[in-house]
Amino acid sequence: MVCRSEIMKKELFVCIENSCRSQMAEALAHLLAADILDAASAGSQPSGQVNPLAVIAMNEIGYDLSTHRSKSLREVSRGNFDYVITMGCGDECPFIPAEFHEDWEIPDPKGKSLAAMRETRELIAGRIQDLGKKVRGMNAKS
Repeated sequence: MVCRSEIMKKELFVCIENSCRSQMAEALAHLLAADILDAASAGSQPSGQVNPLAVIAMNEIGYDLSTHRSKSLREVSRGNFDYVITMGCGDECPFIPAEFHEDWEIPDPKGKSLAAMRETRELIAGRIQDLGKKVRGMNAKS
């Protein structure tokens, strides 16, 4: 029998402020792929708060993002991650050791409308679903 911890993959979603994109990615991983993804998020320069429009956008799909807080990479970087996924922060996101690295190049919705935040949420949701399928497929082959 395969232990749950053997199939779970640890993900760290990173953006600059850890207030919108990486927060939504962490939340969406909990919603859409909790069976396979053990998600966390952090920022290279955390803002100290989660963007209120991100909270609204996630509430619309049944996730209470108001319970999250903006975190620094220093708070989570000591972990062993299978995946480190940056949201498009380029050189502002330092290298964090992991088996796999991806940059999703998600446009920053900060300062934009709720509609833009919803578009970002849906873009990230699609990427999370793809990542979940990929990880499930890799586990099926092992």
